Amino acid sequence: QVQLVESGGGLVQPGGSLRLSCAASGSIFAIGVMAWYRQAPGKERELVATSSSVGTTSYADSVKGRFTISRDNARNTVYLEMNSLKPEDAAVYYCYAQISPRRSLAYNPYWGQGTQVTVSS
Repeated sequence: QVQLVESGGGLVQPGGSLRLSCAASGSIFAIGVMAWYRQAPGKERELVATSSSVGTTSYADSVKGRFTISRDNARNTVYLEMNSLKPEDAAVYYCYAQISPRRSLAYNPYWGQGTQVTVSS
């Protein structure tokens, strides 16, 4: 059984910063892609940033230059550093990971429970 647990959300003023964390635990042999998605009220879930197992990253155009995704493979943890936050960044942020529970088994997708980010003065 695998769990992804996020932390670090909260209320921040426009222009402020937050750092989200997501730790994977349970039966884990290997982790492939780790990513952050977000979903604002009334909108579809959108991809924010991804990190491959070797550290290759990609970002949505709306967050390039402001957000940084990183991961600590030894801790099975992915981070999202968010700077220069805007009201339109407010959403529930979800962690995503592709995890193989044992050698030679396929990678399965897992989601965290979500953490709320509110950007408001």
